[in-house]
Amino acid sequence: MTSDVIHSKHAEAPLTLDQAPPKTLGMLDQGAFWANLGVSLLGFSFALFLINPLLDDNPLTFGAALLAALVGSLIGTAMVGLAAVPGVQTGRPAMVLLRGLFGAKLSYVPTVLNIIQMIGWGAFELWVVAMGAQAIFGSSVPYAVWAIAAGALTTALTIYPLGAIRLLRRFVTVGVVISIAWFAVIFLRDTPAQSGGSWDAFAAAVDFVVALSVSWVPVAADYARHSRSTRAAFTGVVGGYTLGQVACLAVGVYAVALAGHGAVQNEPTAVFAPFVAAPLGALFFGILVLRETDQSFANVYSTAMSLQNLMPKVDRRVFSVAIGVLTTAVALVVDVNSYGAFLSIIGAVFVPMLGVLAVDYFLLGGGRDWDTSQDAPSRWLMVLPWALGFVTWWLLAASSQVSWWAAIWDGVRDAVGFTRQPWMSASVGAFLVAGLVTLALGALRRRPSGP
Repeated sequence: MTSDVIHSKHAEAPLTLDQAPPKTLGMLDQGAFWANLGVSLLGFSFALFLINPLLDDNPLTFGAALLAALVGSLIGTAMVGLAAVPGVQTGRPAMVLLRGLFGAKLSYVPTVLNIIQMIGWGAFELWVVAMGAQAIFGSSVPYAVWAIAAGALTTALTIYPLGAIRLLRRFVTVGVVISIAWFAVIFLRDTPAQSGGSWDAFAAAVDFVVALSVSWVPVAADYARHSRSTRAAFTGVVGGYTLGQVACLAVGVYAVALAGHGAVQNEPTAVFAPFVAAPLGALFFGILVLRETDQSFANVYSTAMSLQNLMPKVDRRVFSVAIGVLTTAVALVVDVNSYGAFLSIIGAVFVPMLGVLAVDYFLLGGGRDWDTSQDAPSRWLMVLPWALGFVTWWLLAASSQVSWWAAIWDGVRDAVGFTRQPWMSASVGAFLVAGLVTLALGALRRRPSGP
């Protein structure tokens, strides 16, 4: 591939790993892409967990919830931005980058975990597109028809991924901004004044928002590798996603209040009703429903990129079509009742992994000779800080919604005599422990032996 093709304005993503990635995406491309990812129909119902992350009788105040959205988004997007930088500098997809951290064979472990979570997220997104469409048009068109149509559109977008990102910047983002602004004005006018609550669950709310953001850590480099500069990638992620997610959650807080907390807790799609009922609601909500396919697009495309870490010579288009079909099939039978537990698992796995990667790549000089070849040697020692970060997450995290998993970690806390405090942040703690242990291991490796 010649350099003029690599830098061509309309170049597309390479088909296999042995082809150089085109550097065609500027800051506006990245910012618009990540801002759109920050706005999600699922995010409106997720506002319930922002207001009351413990699902108890002590929700946050309105101000505390909004501040948690901002703080959590900044922390989470900074992590995503850090994960994007090596992608720019090496030109490698996210899971291939992990060859440099763990070695080629060990990188297959997080790769498989990422494939599983991406397929799950992709199915969730197709489900929410279909449910959003039914909220507008009723049930005369079956759910399966909408899910299959969304799956087909998603798969088509993955065939030309860079074209899809440019399309988002030029046309879709404007419609999303207008739609969010419209609903913000309507909901501010119609929602009763918010009162009561406390700040007790502020840390848990921040962790929840971090988990929303950090779910993109394992895919950030898939798109950053096409950035014209490190600054374009990092600023686009942090600025775009933060603006999008905070706006989405803020509007969601009002939508949840209008729909009723109990109704949304029992049925997440109940939050769609205030949108459709608003003046011109069907039109603007329809824009958001159509835009939701960028979420499923990102999940399906990044699943294909992850699979290329396992099978680097297979054409990404083959993977994209196969994953698109599989994700659509899963969406037809998916159970969407465990959002909180799903996000906690993602955060617990990938936040400490990022802590290890950031320290090894940026502080210990690993970035100078990052080995992403297929025979990169295994680095078993890097598993230790990752595992300790995972343990730290669950020691500091609020109780899981999965009872048997919560019981395990309650037992561990009792065994070591540790009492979790409300102000403790699982995401920050896990990142710091993983990073500091990695730093300590690096110091030991560099210490001269002998006299």
